[in-house]
Amino acid sequence: MTSIFHCDIDLPQWGGETVKYFGSLCLSLALATAASALAAMPSAEEDAAIARSLATMLQEARTVISNNQDLINDPELGDKHLTGQVVLDDAVKGYEKTTGSDPRKIDANSRQGRLLRAMMDAIVAATDENQATINETGTGFKGFIPAVFARLVSEDFNQMAKGDAEVKVTAPAELVRNRKARPDAWEAEIIMAKLLDPQWPKGQSYSAVVDTNSRPAFRVTVPEYYAASCLVCHGSPKGEMDLTGYPKEGGKLGDLGAVISITLYH
Repeated sequence: MTSIFHCDIDLPQWGGETVKYFGSLCLSLALATAASALAAMPSAEEDAAIARSLATMLQEARTVISNNQDLINDPELGDKHLTGQVVLDDAVKGYEKTTGSDPRKIDANSRQGRLLRAMMDAIVAATDENQATINETGTGFKGFIPAVFARLVSEDFNQMAKGDAEVKVTAPAELVRNRKARPDAWEAEIIMAKLLDPQWPKGQSYSAVVDTNSRPAFRVTVPEYYAASCLVCHGSPKGEMDLTGYPKEGGKLGDLGAVISITLYH
């Protein structure tokens, strides 16, 4: 770590003892500055807690969209009353059930509270920005599926938390359908070396502090596995076109299908 403290004193003009005094003072102040900066850095436990909360909130909101696919794709019904606030309220209920805590009661002035609120705002925004699609009549399949929703939420979140944090839903390179979701070099390495390793404990995240965009950052990869509902689009037979117009990947229940990648900049 490089200290940002600079002691601007022209020491050679002073006597020997004075030089020693001011030199010692400068060193003490520099050490104090460095110690203060280190103390201000979040601990790995704090970073991990923030990452878990962001991933959980995104997962719960995506589940709400998944559970409402029949409603969204109803061609006869116009206003579905599935607003951003409705999706968020249900996601908050899921978050509380999963974590045992109310995300709205987390200190808004803390980093976790600030970023979690940005995630909740992104959930509302991504849903409300697509009301015309959700409420369109005469069309069955709308394409507003959980994967698309998660990408839109992540994009909105990244704008709201720009310079502080980033969230991306990625996957092993061969499974990525949207080029924007391709894993970067670090994500690709972790997916291959850790998350796809048969010995890797199922469901366990991987985290590390690494330089990202020329800044130190706490990075987390959260593995996600195909559930039965995922196989409608990602299962067999491999190569057959799914509802979205993409060829199925031939995935099986429990295969690694996606990774939530979270970056918390220091």
